[in-house]
Amino acid sequence: MQRLADDVALVVVDLQPDFMPGGALPCHEGDAIVPGIDALLRSRRYATVVATQDWHPADHASFASQYPGRVPFGQIELHGQPQTLWPDHCVAGTPGAALDPRVDWDTASLVLRKGSRGEVDSYSAFFENHGPDGSRPATGLAGWLRERGIAEVHVCGLARDYCVLWTAQDAAAAGFRVRFLWDLTRPVTPEGDGPTRAALAAAGIAIDE
Repeated sequence: MQRLADDVALVVVDLQPDFMPGGALPCHEGDAIVPGIDALLRSRRYATVVATQDWHPADHASFASQYPGRVPFGQIELHGQPQTLWPDHCVAGTPGAALDPRVDWDTASLVLRKGSRGEVDSYSAFFENHGPDGSRPATGLAGWLRERGIAEVHVCGLARDYCVLWTAQDAAAAGFRVRFLWDLTRPVTPEGDGPTRAALAAAGIAIDE
């Protein structure tokens, strides 16, 4: 596999046990992408690899368990924005929040933990979701990449219709060229694939099948 230019980075989003079949918040066929991502990292095709890691407090505001009478996958309004309520997942320090142990992470240049503030969700690797003041605080990833001369970002991981999608959209909005490695992503449910493709097209993001 040919090594890419040094100005291209790979962002592997939330490849964690809780998003695998049998986990707390399983993605559809989430485990199917593990061998391909492991092979991609072992190939050393990318000089810069970022791994993101959902890392929530046990009382996170996105957890359905924090709202009496609410159930996972229901909807509420949080800080003026629609919020899906999730099963408790990726609680900091638990086995389900670890990076998937089937992947060789030695080539990762950075592990970025997100979602650690209890009052706000965080899908994207670049920005948190809307907070109490209506803003989306930056994670610092865009600046970190620019300091290393990165101009193009390739994204993969879980979940295709949430955290990977938002990461790709925010990367494009930040001025990076973006490629979405479709076959190395999986959705929460396949029903999300149509809207995901439409959102990527609207953002001018290339899809690698």
